[in-house]
Amino acid sequence: MAPKHHPTPLSGGDRKALTKELSRARAMTTVFACRSEEKRAEGEALIREADDLLCQSWNEKMWADGGPVDPSQSIDQAINAGYPWLEIKCSRSKTPRAVDLAALPHIATTFVHDLARRLRCVKCAGANKRPAAELLQLGSAAR
Repeated sequence: MAPKHHPTPLSGGDRKALTKELSRARAMTTVFACRSEEKRAEGEALIREADDLLCQSWNEKMWADGGPVDPSQSIDQAINAGYPWLEIKCSRSKTPRAVDLAALPHIATTFVHDLARRLRCVKCAGANKRPAAELLQLGSAAR
């Protein structure tokens, strides 16, 4: 974008005033840009904290109730909160497994509880069985 043209005033006092106002405006752009970055960082930290609380709440509901709690957080919210692993268990063979949520092909709004129908046990697939997985909890690391 081309710089804005300010016509130079004829009088010396007006020229000085214009120069002063232009330098003040240029200085304020830096101040506003820095404040914008600070506020954005604060906002992202608050969003990360909210996602973390949502994941902790969901884990507690899963532990207390033992079933796929609907609604749950989205996969992107879980990853943002620092919970990139989902612990599951096969409903047939009871084999536990950790699934990397970041490696799954997903839409940003896919909910974690929707994965119960999609995830299958590798051991049971060899026996030509396709039982659904039981969701256990979200984790920060694979067990």
